[in-house]
Amino acid sequence: MDDAGCGGAGDSHRLAKLGGLNKASGNGLRKEFFGSHPMEPAVRPSASTAPPATAAAPVAAPVAQENWDELNKSLEGASPFEIMQKALTMFGNDIAIAFSGAEDVALIEYAHLTGLPYRVFSLETGRLNPETYRLFDEVEKKYNIHIEYMFPDASEVEALVRAKGLFSFYQDGHQECCRVRKVRPLRRALKGLRAWITGQRRDQSPGTRANVPVVQVDPAFEGLDGGPGSLIKFNPLTAATGAEVWNFLRTMNVPINALHSQGYVSIGCEPCTRPVLPGQHEREGRWWWEDATAKECGLHKGNLNEQQTTESGIGAAVEVQDIFTGKNVTALSREEIERATAEPRDKAGLVVLYAPWCQYSQAMDEAFNQVADTLEHSPVLVGKFRADGDQKAYAQQNLQLVTFPTILFFPRGTRAVVKYPSERRDVDSLLAFVKSFQ
Repeated sequence: MDDAGCGGAGDSHRLAKLGGLNKASGNGLRKEFFGSHPMEPAVRPSASTAPPATAAAPVAAPVAQENWDELNKSLEGASPFEIMQKALTMFGNDIAIAFSGAEDVALIEYAHLTGLPYRVFSLETGRLNPETYRLFDEVEKKYNIHIEYMFPDASEVEALVRAKGLFSFYQDGHQECCRVRKVRPLRRALKGLRAWITGQRRDQSPGTRANVPVVQVDPAFEGLDGGPGSLIKFNPLTAATGAEVWNFLRTMNVPINALHSQGYVSIGCEPCTRPVLPGQHEREGRWWWEDATAKECGLHKGNLNEQQTTESGIGAAVEVQDIFTGKNVTALSREEIERATAEPRDKAGLVVLYAPWCQYSQAMDEAFNQVADTLEHSPVLVGKFRADGDQKAYAQQNLQLVTFPTILFFPRGTRAVVKYPSERRDVDSLLAFVKSFQ
């Protein structure tokens, strides 16, 4: 099964040794937060008791003698047009643009401007919006091209729907449906290519796309020649912002999805896409019922390079230091968490459930430490609870853990626990979340 965020099945293969331990804060809030009962000190795993690190997956040889890392560096400052021209020149008919029916229509415009022949494919999931289908038709007519549609296996769709219904993803997550309707059709499409071009941008999803390169050996899918390392992936828009892409679309007067004028930004299948409000991140309109770190459908699961995805057979593990080690962050034990949820609390608390090996937990380390420093003299305890390994099942059952990190607020005067719902994990957003309870 494809995991789409830290904390999926099989995390025992990804646990890393702790190289450093956090010191509990002595700000006096700890006793008030958990009540007046005597407490044992928080249990902190040592290097000898931490789960062992596993060896990283071997790096496969590239599809050709080209040094892709060097090419990526040389194209880092290039324009999307220059990157597109390079990609089409290098691979000719063995490369194609992946078109989702959203603002990545910019890729087709750039390819058109090069004057070189190009191919376009799209995943026809059977669950797209009518507006998306109309855009496909407009694009084909404007550019005089035929989009190569990839369809899911009818028997797999039938089996899924008969077993779980049409909307099972609202109950057990979007990964199974995406795997049937998107990932497997994509895999078939890519097996006929040596390279593909995507519309990924670094600003699209802070948790999963912040480090997307211009060009890379695809870490998750195989190409025409077969085997790991046989497919190259170009991301011409990676350094562009959403505003820059939209300025280009307006300037060139290209067809756009009518849903964009209705508040939709990131557009996927109809049941899993909704408009976003002003100030919300664009990915908050996708799979909104799931944790923020799960917001990859599997098409770009190579972005999730700190976890193991069983279907692609690619895994990685590294030794990491403990995180959230700021002087005002209190390391909490399970016993303390249990006490905090057993009876009404005298003080409030902001707690992150984390795994030190998880890249999404690591990404918010600095911001969470800053939040703790800001709240140092407030009546709010800021704490962390390592919820992987032996604690994971407990956290899933009792603390709303789906993927790492999960941020919880413990309001004063109640046993209730409120899960932070947003994908924004910057200092201002986290402080606004805390202040909403004061």
